[in-house]
Amino acid sequence: MSCLAHRAPRTLFSDALRAGAPAALLSGLPSTTYALLLRGNPLEATVAAGSVLLPREGRRGRLLLAAVPVHLALSAAWAIAMAAVLPRRHPLVEGTLAGLTIAALDLGVIGHRFPRIQALQPVPQIADHIAFGITAAAVLARLEESTRSSSG
Repeated sequence: MSCLAHRAPRTLFSDALRAGAPAALLSGLPSTTYALLLRGNPLEATVAAGSVLLPREGRRGRLLLAAVPVHLALSAAWAIAMAAVLPRRHPLVEGTLAGLTIAALDLGVIGHRFPRIQALQPVPQIADHIAFGITAAAVLARLEESTRSSSG
């Protein structure tokens, strides 16, 4: 029961919220760790995310604040999509593939329109997206497992 057609909207959104929240919180760890190890700016990706909402803004504080709704909206949207379509059998594989797909869309299709996103090192950003995908997929698989065990 992992397809949108088979899941009640209430369950779908509940599962998405439960999976998307920890995924959103943990998804920045790879790029933050990378930046700290190389003595770079760990907030650069956050500032770049803020530029999606405020593309002409130059003040870092405003861009940091703008990043919050951008990150939350994107995380919620991707979590809903994952809750709707992931099979939930092999969370590591499914999450990695979902993360790579999301990275291609976020960074390639959308991100190429924003200079600050284009300027980011791609590997840490892709790693962030994979971390999001794996975390969300793992939570979704756990939710599916608990639903099966409680109904069976």
